[in-house]
Formats: sequence, structure tokens, C-alpha cells
Amino acid sequence: MKTKLVATVAALLALTACTEDPAPAPTQVAAPALQLVSYDSCDKLLADVRTAAKASVQPWGFGNEMLWRDFASGGMERATGGKNTVPDAAGPAYSGTNTHEVGVDEPDLVKTDGKRIVTLSRSALRIVDAAQHKLAGVVELPEAGDQLLLSGDHALVFGSPNFVYRGIPQHQRTTIWLVDLPTAKVLSTYTIDGSLTDARQIGSVARVVVRSTPKIVFKQDARGDQKTLIANNRKVIDKSPIDAWLPAYTSDGTSGTVDCGDVRHPATFSGASLVTVLSFDLAAAQLADGVPSAVFADADTVYGSGAHLYLANDERWRGLGTTGKTELYMFDITGRQPRYVAAGTVGGWLLSQYSMSESDGVLRVATTTGHPWAQNTKSTSTVYALRSDGGSLRVVGSIGGLGKGEQIYAVRFVGPTAYVVTFRRTDPLYVVDLRDPAKPVVAGQLKIPGYSAYLHPVGGDRLLGVGQAADDNGRVQGTQISLFDVADPANPKRLANHEVGDHGYSEAEFDPHAFLYWPDTKLLVVPVQKWNDDKGDAGALLIKVGDGGLTEAGWISHPQQPKNSYYPTAIRRSLVIGDELWTVSDSGLMASTLANGKRVSWLPY
Repeated sequence: MKTKLVATVAALLALTACTEDPAPAPTQVAAPALQLVSYDSCDKLLADVRTAAKASVQPWGFGNEMLWRDFASGGMERATGGKNTVPDAAGPAYSGTNTHEVGVDEPDLVKTDGKRIVTLSRSALRIVDAAQHKLAGVVELPEAGDQLLLSGDHALVFGSPNFVYRGIPQHQRTTIWLVDLPTAKVLSTYTIDGSLTDARQIGSVARVVVRSTPKIVFKQDARGDQKTLIANNRKVIDKSPIDAWLPAYTSDGTSGTVDCGDVRHPATFSGASLVTVLSFDLAAAQLADGVPSAVFADADTVYGSGAHLYLANDERWRGLGTTGKTELYMFDITGRQPRYVAAGTVGGWLLSQYSMSESDGVLRVATTTGHPWAQNTKSTSTVYALRSDGGSLRVVGSIGGLGKGEQIYAVRFVGPTAYVVTFRRTDPLYVVDLRDPAKPVVAGQLKIPGYSAYLHPVGGDRLLGVGQAADDNGRVQGTQISLFDVADPANPKRLANHEVGDHGYSEAEFDPHAFLYWPDTKLLVVPVQKWNDDKGDAGALLIKVGDGGLTEAGWISHPQQPKNSYYPTAIRRSLVIGDELWTVSDSGLMASTLANGKRVSWLPY
């Protein structure tokens, strides 16, 4: 079937100052009405994009874009980012990827359908027969990363390497493979200029967000003053051809370029980035034979609620500081093609996709003002509620003043409640009541040492937190697991915590895909790496979660590869199939008993 490719999004790049004195209820930021216009000629597109680019170009290029500079010396430098329990009548129950929303899958390095385990490592896709504990097939994919999606007998695999011409990196491209699992063969290949931002999958349909940057080489003399460097860059822009601004794509050997008439633009844009949303049906035999549609814009964060796809841009990676605001773009993805719905703006920057959540037609967003890496004593955090209205996402309510002088470290929306963790020296866990989106209120808060970086609901009135223990001065001590009682929103409590110590850390702290909670046996599994007297240890920590306590239930480690390596083998993911717990590292897969973590088999790569 033909794959439809649609994008509708906008980006405004004017820098704004951070709020000097955070107020308990900040002034709501008006959401702009967005009117996107398609170009009727390539001449008009080229003139507009050159004008926009010359206005925003800096001495080093477009901020933090993926562009390359040719200095007088001849050197090249880069300008420098729940349990999905699936019962299957034909097989055992199994865990899926830990995702933000149930039913909206996210790319990860391992997937399972309860019969097969499909994983990416060392530029190869491996297919494992889970029942037989044996390798069923290998597909070599030299440019593959560690992201894949799975549907039926097909896997969608992503790679985004730097494109090299005569030994010199030029720009990025994204390669997407459709792999048939029973035959371990590549069915279809699609490439497009740009880097993979993220993807979401509902059923067999995946929405893939790709961000492209101009294919321009700025020839600069590093000794020049800023005014001269900018003037030189503008001359290069004036000479740039149309192909420098439009991403090229190849579908199974057939090449093409985004057509000028399929490009949209907002009233104001930088000319630096172009975003495309691609739709692929994993049930099809080919990936794409349609023509992409795109818009001059940017996107850092992707969130899928099910019916809607949201793209967010706060420019945190541009190297120019934050603009003090985040722009949000909403799409309807209930049809074959994504359909642009609305856009809006809120103050501050997002932590991750977990900073957004949709409920009953309301988008809730949690942000922090100030630069993400600055020790800004005047920073503060806010929870906004927005509703789509006539093409705009309009703020209908907000509550600010959270964690003054701190930054958000974790957010989790559960029904009409937001749990927000801020941190600098202590960890305030705020409980925000959003039952009335127009009048959100802080129902309660809890201050404890350390912080949680990821929050996971377990039951109606319990939360698990994975983060770091810290002393009274805010110095982190190592991974800790916390169990919170949030039955009374006005009086949240920490019932128990388990500290790993030894300056340990868990990948689950910054990537929730590494977190596994299996409700059937109330088992929590998180990867941990720790150091003690210069000796490293790495493995998967097993914790039994009781109603009021946490009990260590085991520790699984993989054989060190190579055996004389100074670093221990880090376990990255875990999953459940029937009565077995599988753990995944870059060295192989191990099956253990779910009851006590006893080793059953080891499959090295």
C-alpha cells in the first residue's frame, strides 16, 4: 500500500528572557493561531528560506544544527542531544516495552511477541526463539542503531548514521528497514536526509518523525570577527541551491526529493530545520512509494496519546540557551494520514515526553523556566492545562511556583493527578489536582533527601520511584528505589526505600524503557551499575514490591565480555515471558527463573 507522509508543525525562534521572579500563578502565555501555507513555486520557497536563514544564522552556523564548517586550516569540525502485559491465548503472558501510554508503542532495542525476542546490538538484528532458548536468525544491518518496532512477522528498524562523502561527514540521514522475521530478510528499505527524532506505533501503523537540516558547508576563517563571519555565512546562504534545503529520500532504490509544493511554512521560521512525519504500515510488504510532505520547523520531543500525536520544540539543544518557551503542535492520527489540528505555547522547557499527558481532551504540560543545565536559583516549575480551540492550543489553567530554585526531575500524570518531582538539595514530590483543568491546585507535597527521576504507578494509591539518594547538601550517593503512598493527596508518604549505594546508577533513571514492573508477581527489575573501591559491578536488581515495603529478591549478572575487560557487562533491558525473566545486554541474552532469578540459559552474541 502507498505510505502517506505528512507533517504540519511550526517553530518560532525569538529568544526571550527567563522570568526574574517566579509567581505562584504565572501569566498564561497566549497560544498563537497557526496558519500553515504551502508553497506554489520553488522560487518562492528558496527566496523565503534564504531570507529566514540569513536572519538567524550565527558566526558558527545555525546554532546547534548538524552543520559542518570548513576552516582556513582545512580541518572539519562538527558543531555540537507499566507493564504492557499482553495475554495471548496461543502462548504465555509476556511484558512489552514500558511505554508512556498503554497501546502506544515506542521504539526500543528489544521487542517480544511472547514467542520471539527481537533485539538490536552491534549492527545486527537477532531473532530468538524464546521457548527453545536458541537463536533463530540474524540480519546484518551495518548502519542500524538500537531502535526497532514490531508488528506480526515484521520489524521496523531505524538507523541514523552520519553521511560521509570522500571521508568527510556531511549531514545526517535516517535509514529504515522493514524486516521479515520468519525468513530473516530485509523486505524494504527507505532512507531520508535528516535524523530520527522519535516514533510511535498504534496497531501496525508507525508514525516516524524525522528532522532535517540544510546541506550547507560554511567556509569560514576562524580568525574573523563575528560580524564578518555572519556576513560570510549569509553570502553562502545566498548561493545555496534549492536542493540544499529539501531532504532527499530513496525508497527501495528509487530516489526523489521533497517537492516544493509539498512543503508548508508558518509565518515566522528560522530556515534552519525541516520536520517530516512519515507513516509506515508494518503489515505491508513495502515501506513507501509516496511523496513526502514537510514544513520548515523543529521538534525535540514526541508524545503520542493514542488519538493524537504531539510534537514539542523548546530549542534546548540549539546552543543559544532556551527561548523561555515551548511550542506545541497537535496532530490527529486516527486516519491514514496525520492531520494537523492546533498549535500553542507555554513558558519553560520540558523534561521529556512524560512532561505531557492528554486526558478528556485536555493536554497537561509540566515545564521549568531557566536553562536546563544552569544552577538558576530563580527557576520555577509550572503545570499547564491546554485545550484545542479553533486551530490553537489555548491555556485554560495553570499552577506555578513549584520548586523555586529547582528543576523538574520527574513527572507522571495519573488520571486527573500530576506527580511532579523537583530537586536541587531535597526532593519535593508535588501532588497536583487537575480535576478542574481551569483551576489546578497543589493538593500536597513531600520533601525527602534525594530525588526520583522516573515515577511509575503500581495500583491505585502507590507510586514507585527510581532515582538517586543524596546527602543534605544535594550530593548524590547512588541509585535508590522508593515506594510512595499517594492515597491521600494532601499527605503523600514514602513507605520504603532501597538504596544501592556505591555511587551506582540505573539506566531506568533516564530511559524508562529500562524499567520493568511485573504486577502478577509484584516484581520490579531495574539495571544497575555501581563502583566500590575501583571495582565495578553491573547487573539487574530484582525487588519485591509489597504493600508497605521493598525487599531485594535477587541480582542477575551477565558473563563479562571480553573476559579480561575492565568494565562489567551492563544489563540494559529485561522482559517476562511466561515463568521466565529475560535480561538483555550488548553481549547476549539470559533466561532466568521468574521466581528467584536462577539462571536457565545464556545466549551470547
